[in-house]
Amino acid sequence: MGVVMGELRGTHVPVLLERCLELLAPALRLPGAVHVDFTLGLGGHAEAVLERFPEVLLVGLDRDTEALAHSRHRLARFGERARLVHAVYDELPRVLDELDLASYHSGLFDLGVSSLQLDEADRGFAYAQDAPLDMRMDQTSGITAEQVVNEYEPGALVRILRTYGEEKFAPRIVSSIVRERQKGRITSTARLAELVKESIPAAARRTGGNPAKRTFQALRIEVNGELATLEAAMPAALDALAVKGRLVVMSYQSLEDRIVKRALTARTRSTGPVDLPVELPGTGPTLRLLTRGSEPPSEQEVADNPRAASVKLRAVERLDRHETPGAARERPRLSTTHGGQGRLRPGEREEGEGEA
Repeated sequence: MGVVMGELRGTHVPVLLERCLELLAPALRLPGAVHVDFTLGLGGHAEAVLERFPEVLLVGLDRDTEALAHSRHRLARFGERARLVHAVYDELPRVLDELDLASYHSGLFDLGVSSLQLDEADRGFAYAQDAPLDMRMDQTSGITAEQVVNEYEPGALVRILRTYGEEKFAPRIVSSIVRERQKGRITSTARLAELVKESIPAAARRTGGNPAKRTFQALRIEVNGELATLEAAMPAALDALAVKGRLVVMSYQSLEDRIVKRALTARTRSTGPVDLPVELPGTGPTLRLLTRGSEPPSEQEVADNPRAASVKLRAVERLDRHETPGAARERPRLSTTHGGQGRLRPGEREEGEGEA
C-alpha cells in the first residue's frame, strides 16, 4: 500500500498519554479550544485528544514528511478538525497566521527522536542497526550526519560531542574518526558505532548502555539544529498561548529540559522591583506551574513503554494579566536591574533547582 496510505513503519506507544490528557483537559474543554501538537509524529497523542474532546480543533506540526503521511491517514476520520502542517515547531506564529488563528488553548511538545525515526534503520538514527548516516528529521532539506562526520573540522566535532552529547571521551572519538576518514569516507551507522566503541576505554564501556549513544545524540542534535530551534520555539509558544490555556512539554535529555525549565520558570515570577509591596501593572507572572520541578514517569509507565524511561514532564497554565494568585505572590521575585536581567533575592533559588 505504501507510506501515503498509512502503512505503519515501526511501533508507537504515546509517552505519558493519560498524564498529558489529565493536565491539558481543563484547557481542552474551553469554548472553541484549539490544541497544537508541536511534534505530531505518528499521531498517538493527537488521536487521543480528538477522540476524547470532540469539539477541539487540532493543529499538528511535524518536519518529518513520512510521519505526516502516517498521521494524515490515521487522523483522516476527523476531517477538518485535524489541520496537519509540514513545519518545525518554531514556525508556530506563521502557521497560526496562515490558519487565521490568533492563539491556541492547549499544546504538547514531545521532544527528541520519534518512534518512526528510531525504529526504521534507513533513517540512520539507530546505532544498533546498520544504515546510511542520515539522521535528518526532514529528509527534504539540510545536511546529513555523513556530512558532519566527514567534513567538519576536528575541533568542531569535539565541541559537538562534548556540548550536545556530554561525551567526556570526545577527543579520542574524534581522533578515531579523523584517522578513519583519511582512509575513506565514513558512510554507515555501524562503522561509526564501531569507531566510537573502539575509542572508549573498556572499563567505561561496562556501564551506561551502548557507548555510541551519546555520539549519535550529539550528531542528531547538530544535524537538526534541535536546541536552537527549541530556544526559539518556547517563547513563541508561550506568547501565543491563550489565557487559561495549558502547555505540556516532555523532554528526554538534560540539554532540552534546561531550555524548557528556563523558559517556563522565567514567566512564573514578577519582573517588578523587589522592594515594592504591590505588583506594578504588566510585571506580574504570566504562567502558573502545574508540576513541581519535572515529573518522571511511573514504574508502570516505564514497564509498559521503555522509551518513557528518561522523560521529564513540565506543564504550565497561562494566567490573566490581572490575575495575581497567592501562589504567584509567594514565588521568588526577579529584579529588572543590571541591564534588565532578572536575579533572585539573596538566599533564594530558582524554581525546581536541585530537583530532577
